[in-house]
Amino acid sequence: MRPGRVLNDFTATDGREVILRTPTLEDTDDLMELLNSFVEENAEIASTTKVTRDQEAKFVSRIITKLERDELFFLVAEVGGKVIASADIRILHGDERHVGVLGAGVGRDLRGLGIGTQMMNTLIDQAAALGLKVLTMQVFATNKRAIHVYEKVGFVQTGRIPKKHYRDGRYIDEVIMTKLI
Repeated sequence: MRPGRVLNDFTATDGREVILRTPTLEDTDDLMELLNSFVEENAEIASTTKVTRDQEAKFVSRIITKLERDELFFLVAEVGGKVIASADIRILHGDERHVGVLGAGVGRDLRGLGIGTQMMNTLIDQAAALGLKVLTMQVFATNKRAIHVYEKVGFVQTGRIPKKHYRDGRYIDEVIMTKLI
């Protein structure tokens, strides 16, 4: 799929216009800022280290190459010309080629506005177009808002890894969620 392709546009519940599209190299700074904001807020994501612009530029370049080869799918949400959320499908290989592993994150100030739900629905549509049959994702058990969104679009909890993460002096379980297409 080509970079910058618009897949969906909609109005968030607060009235802001949202564009869902594939990323471009010009999104590098916004994507770096988004990831680093997750790290700063100690968001319930796997990444705990900020990235540099050089690291993010290399990452975005790799993503675009894989996107163009249909080796993965990557989606950004843009509001007012700024990327405020991202989500992806990593396609597995070999006898797991029909499985996609999803990840998603929405900037702190724009959560609860329907953006995550729209992104997830767009990911599911793209997964089907890519011929995937099984979607999985892992989420911190304490991330109730994310779990609610994932269940709303048809994911079910299919497993749990006790004490998978250790943050701020406490262990946190990881929930495995699955959706069959």
